[in-house]
Amino acid sequence: MALSAGSSVGPYEILSPLGAGGMGEVYRARDTRLGRTVAIKVLAAHVSADPDRRQRFQREARAISSLNHPHICTLHDVGHHDGIDFLVMEYVDGETLAARLATGALPIVQALAYAIQITEALDKAHQQGIVHRDLKPGNVMLTKGGVKLLDFGLAKLRADSPLMDASTRTIPLDAAHGPRTGEGTIVGTLQYMAPEQLEAKEADARADIFAFGAVLYEMLTGRRAFEGTSQASVISAIMSSDPPALGALQPLTPPALDRVIRTCLSKDRDDRWASMHDVLLQLTWIAQDKSAGAVPTTVAPNGRRVKLPWHIAITAVTAAAILWAFILNRSTAPDAPAHFLSVLPPRGTSLATEEAPAISPDGRRLAFVAHDATGRRLLYTRPLDDATTAQPLANTDGASLPFWSPNSQSIGFFGQGKLKRIDVATGRLQTLADSGGARGGTWNQANVIVFVPQPNDGPYQLSADGGEARVVPLDTAGGPRGWFPSFLPDGRNFLLWAPEHNEPENSGVYV
Repeated sequence: MALSAGSSVGPYEILSPLGAGGMGEVYRARDTRLGRTVAIKVLAAHVSADPDRRQRFQREARAISSLNHPHICTLHDVGHHDGIDFLVMEYVDGETLAARLATGALPIVQALAYAIQITEALDKAHQQGIVHRDLKPGNVMLTKGGVKLLDFGLAKLRADSPLMDASTRTIPLDAAHGPRTGEGTIVGTLQYMAPEQLEAKEADARADIFAFGAVLYEMLTGRRAFEGTSQASVISAIMSSDPPALGALQPLTPPALDRVIRTCLSKDRDDRWASMHDVLLQLTWIAQDKSAGAVPTTVAPNGRRVKLPWHIAITAVTAAAILWAFILNRSTAPDAPAHFLSVLPPRGTSLATEEAPAISPDGRRLAFVAHDATGRRLLYTRPLDDATTAQPLANTDGASLPFWSPNSQSIGFFGQGKLKRIDVATGRLQTLADSGGARGGTWNQANVIVFVPQPNDGPYQLSADGGEARVVPLDTAGGPRGWFPSFLPDGRNFLLWAPEHNEPENSGVYV
């Protein structure tokens, strides 16, 4: 039965419910002895009398208590009070990765940072002989200090684990928690299960590696690696299909990262990485970008593949913006001394380096996205001179892909699943349209915005003052879908990049 606010479980005062699942409920509570906020997981009354389920509950306590790692939720206590079995865990303040992904994909740099922390946590668990078996975005909490891996409720101890004893073994779920097979039981969350889990075979650490690959793919693309309209179609996708290449959805993704994920998602577990530590080494190498293997591949209009390091591309765009400011300065003040300047984010922030900054049409200001000290993505602007620093624009949380109005007074951008515009001087914010996985926008002199709301959508247009978004009719029926529109100076025609990975001869930039 649910606990009400103000009631007590031993020395813990219940404050509010946090969630519920098949094993029971989770509450925010106050430890009256130490004066700290904790999370209490209470075993549901209707399963408390089941010896197998109660043993699984105790196994979770054993598994969590053995893990001391900054990216794993800490177990403080375990107890029994008035017929209630409960765990007392660290209260983690933040949002789940699942909630964050509901707004779209993560920036590459941020996804890599989170991925490395998840692999460190799983590597620690695997070293202790613990297989999580239910890794998914809902079990990853994002906090100011990084990620926290939650819920080892389906954790399995290997036979060689130092924690294994005669009373500890894998407890199969009953039919209420998952379909049975002739060999065993399926446990976990369907979209992130390895093929061997779907076949109810013995799951080892490589099942976690598969789930991690699916989670990382979703972080980078904003879509699940394996999707379907029914359980049967999802299972079929996991067993027989591969997700689209990262480059088809996120063109700036390093191919080395695609290789890491595809190895994680191999159908045969013998073809996956041997350990989570191997995955960690690969991701760390990519994050440090020590070799040419960590560059994306784009396709030129003639079908010839051209490699360009994504960080160099961003640097080149920034340098071009600075050079344009210099040229503008020389053309308006010919007697002024030649000079260059560094465009750096404010102290304590970090650039979202996977995105290019946007220079205003009058050549006087720069807009870019950076992470503040708490990790929030905000939109920043700064004049292109030597005297000032960049300032954040309020209410631009989760900003990405900024683009200027033709009069250089407003900025269009994407954030929290929406296309928005903000007036730089007044801070007035307006939401214009839905846009869950945006692929760029552009704004012309007629006050029309052309934007691509989703990776698989064609371009749409709408008034910059709001209204209905309409599909932009392309000249050729069934023509390539394109990303990152950019108006030409005439304000009537625009460029569109079409990454046709299945038909590379049609890839290129279109007018």
